[in-house]
Amino acid sequence: MEEKELHRGVVPFLICKDYLVSNETYEVMLNKEHDMLVTSPIPVELEKYYESENYQSHYNSKKSFFNLIYNTAKGISFSKKRKLFHKKGVKQKLLDIGAGNGDFLLYCRKKGCEVVGVEPSSSAREIALEKGVHLKETVKDIKKEKFDVITMWHVLEHIPDLYTFLDNLRNYLKKDGKLLVAVPNFKSHDAQYYKEFWAAYDVPRHLWHFSQNTVHKLFEKFHMTVTNTYPMKFDSFYVSLLSEKYKTGKQNYFKAFRVGWSSNKKARRTSEYSSLIYEIKHK
Repeated sequence: MEEKELHRGVVPFLICKDYLVSNETYEVMLNKEHDMLVTSPIPVELEKYYESENYQSHYNSKKSFFNLIYNTAKGISFSKKRKLFHKKGVKQKLLDIGAGNGDFLLYCRKKGCEVVGVEPSSSAREIALEKGVHLKETVKDIKKEKFDVITMWHVLEHIPDLYTFLDNLRNYLKKDGKLLVAVPNFKSHDAQYYKEFWAAYDVPRHLWHFSQNTVHKLFEKFHMTVTNTYPMKFDSFYVSLLSEKYKTGKQNYFKAFRVGWSSNKKARRTSEYSSLIYEIKHK
């Protein structure tokens, strides 16, 4: 299986701008067969598009009100994420892929987990190391270990060799283990409202844009199945804040809150939240 099939038969959907680093524009193409969107073209030197102090998962900035909101919500979300796999009295072995600056792993280690993390950004790994969390650069650097839990918080959309990655990933998950994958949902109300300004398109760093159908079909290819889906309700507010800034050039807090609130309200009926966490297991 190759990623080439995800680029076949695509049709234009949106033209989006990279507001974070380059100000370049990219096409977001619709693959009807897989019910997903793909970014085109994919830059050759993709790593340089992550070189921004505004790239939240890699930095520790608390200077602005916006970053204060982000970091406060992040702390709250750690507890909720851990509850998705925590087993009382059981020391679990956790692999976090795309670990950023290591905060989630540090939290889980303090709660009794045995932790391993992977992060390709050297600057993020350095920040994590200062906190006492040693991260590996790639999954290939991990011995042939098996994990009770593998987490990927907004990582899958960044993976260039998607099929190869998933084919290898399942080998790291224990037979009765749990994979938790969080990705943005382009069918959410906030995505429909902001269109090309929707911050979660985040081109060109986000190579793939998933619907719920996409995720189910994708993991079926690798003999895995989605067993549960959980909403990330804060994401609608966070993404709307960024989207408002991209659309108007201003930080319209009230407007962003209203769009985020409306997105969550509509999702109670449709289940199309701004971001979703998928619980995935071996078939």
